[in-house]
Amino acid sequence: MSTLEQIESKIVSLPRQLQLQVVERLNARLWPTGFDPAVEEAWAGTVKRRLDEMDSGKVEGVPASRVFARARRLIARR
Repeated sequence: MSTLEQIESKIVSLPRQLQLQVVERLNARLWPTGFDPAVEEAWAGTVKRRLDEMDSGKVEGVPASRVFARARRLIARR
């Protein structure tokens, strides 16, 4: 098992709240200036709109297996 896999295994064995704290600390280390609030607000609006569309039945989700299969086909063409 690689070091990365060992670290991941330890993190996923933690309670969810501690996992979130690990993520927050890593984000703070990787992006010390934080995220642009305008960008975060725009993404939040997009996420809400898409969830509303799914909940209302206006759009239908695509199974991940189908998305990944399509991505593999597109990559194979290159």
